[in-house]
Amino acid sequence: MSVATSLLPELEEMISRGDPKRLAQVSRGIAEMFVQGASGFQTHHVQLFDHLLTGIVPQTELAARADIAERIAAIANGPPKLIGQLAREDNISVAGPVLRRSPVLDEQALVEIARIKGQDHLLAMTERASLSPGLTDVMVQRGERDVIRRAAANTGAAFSPIGYSALVKRAAKDGVLTITVGQRNDLPDRLLKELLAGTVDVVRRRLFDMADPTRQAAVAKAMSDLSGKQQAEKQRDFAPAQRTILSLYRAGELSETALLDFAKAYRYTESVAALSAMSGVPIAAVDRLMAGDRHDPILIIAKAIGLEWATVRALVLLRLGPARIPASADIDNVRANFMRLSPSTAERVVGFWRTRETA
Repeated sequence: MSVATSLLPELEEMISRGDPKRLAQVSRGIAEMFVQGASGFQTHHVQLFDHLLTGIVPQTELAARADIAERIAAIANGPPKLIGQLAREDNISVAGPVLRRSPVLDEQALVEIARIKGQDHLLAMTERASLSPGLTDVMVQRGERDVIRRAAANTGAAFSPIGYSALVKRAAKDGVLTITVGQRNDLPDRLLKELLAGTVDVVRRRLFDMADPTRQAAVAKAMSDLSGKQQAEKQRDFAPAQRTILSLYRAGELSETALLDFAKAYRYTESVAALSAMSGVPIAAVDRLMAGDRHDPILIIAKAIGLEWATVRALVLLRLGPARIPASADIDNVRANFMRLSPSTAERVVGFWRTRETA
């Protein structure tokens, strides 16, 4: 330890001269001394190395800082100030090793870094052996696709009720994430059912096939419950809605405005009945198209009868239901598809549907 102490005057001189290469060489040497003796060091020894290294490491070259971060990342009694310093660096080659492995970083530090740093830092943290609910809350809020998928796949991650709800909403737009989240044993049954309700049958079946035997029972029950609910929805009574639409028609008030009002109020049967009356496509066919996996059929009917985008958007949201909030990019893609659709093409398709269903 006297060797480390005797370096202090020389270090001060090197820092004042600003010689990064010499500082890199010395800092690597001190870090190696620490790594070799860390298991036997007491607190005051660690503090001395921490003081030495925090004074010189920030002045060294990038490669040296990354090398030191890699060397000390997994040490249980690593120098805390230096590790905190490295973890907050913008360059992920320096911050990454300690963010992934250092047991010295506490939850407060990790949450702080997660709130202010970019996706590379969040991605590195998803590799930690455990992730607290406070940390995963930030990841779900700020993380992009890869971060969310990796956090959900981490068996040592814990999610708060708010975090899990947000995770399920994100999964509605990501089949891979749906499968990953659905395999988690700590996902409550209520949220498992909500997760599966937001996806298509092929993803549900894939989740069942990939889940371990203890999880398959919960997945199967959720799928069965949803199947019963969907069957009940197929048997909807459209008679009251048809009477409402007929009254509007007789009063000369069956218009796009009325349809928009129904869709915005999530009045499904009235919306379907109005679309049927306005397009001439039988109500059972419109119901089947509305309940399908794709938005395209509704775009086609809307284009054929000359609906505006605001009404089409309301119908798309109606299809998804009030519990699901689509991403802006998804809505933009639907709008682009609607704008590209030719009215003549849409009219031919709708004409075919009318003829087929009548036959």
